Amino acid sequence: MEEHHCCFYSKMLSRFSIGSFVLSLVIVLVVRVLYVLYRCGKPFPKGASPSFTTLIVLGSGGHTAEMLSLLSVLRMDRFTPRFYIAAATDNMSLHKARSFEDSLLPDKPAVKEDVSLQFTQIYRSREVGQSYVTSVWTTILATLHALWLMIRIRPQVILCNGPGTCIPLCVIAFLFKVLGIRWSSIFYVESVARVKKLSLSGLLLYKLRIADQFFVQWPQLQNKYPRAHYVGCLM
Repeated sequence: MEEHHCCFYSKMLSRFSIGSFVLSLVIVLVVRVLYVLYRCGKPFPKGASPSFTTLIVLGSGGHTAEMLSLLSVLRMDRFTPRFYIAAATDNMSLHKARSFEDSLLPDKPAVKEDVSLQFTQIYRSREVGQSYVTSVWTTILATLHALWLMIRIRPQVILCNGPGTCIPLCVIAFLFKVLGIRWSSIFYVESVARVKKLSLSGLLLYKLRIADQFFVQWPQLQNKYPRAHYVGCLM
């Protein structure tokens, strides 16, 4: 009888310990998420590195042209090394990025020999016209690929302006913040083509508060989304 009671109390204690551990873990994660949300958008601390490892997400349909236009007005020496990423089927965007980098340093060797510049591609979660059944597998593959890229690059700054390929990268960057792996500041600039409403990518990053700074190029968008910053037309 005593052995039965001891076994019962032992099981209860074990369950209580597991429950306490899970509850403590949930509390820690919630506190960490709140801290990350509080710190998002804050300026870099004094004494921060003079240059930042930067991940630049490119995309078809005008996204790359807008991103390169934005980069042309930045102090590029502050954003180095630079990693350009485009979808696996988007070779033109990386070609434009290489041409852009060549134009910055015409007297230097080709950018492909510069260790501070890298150009890579990422799998798409879903291609245009792809069935939703097969997209489950490709989404898993794309997420794992994005995770591997984020672990390898460990960016301090992420610049993006709408292509869907930025979503898994930004979500993983946010999770890295919560887990204390790496702090990546995400700067999102909505496309100039978006006049009355945000793109799906922009809406997700805005609603989930994943982007540290969110910029729009039309005043009516800033009125509709008050946490966004209106910067005028950048093209």
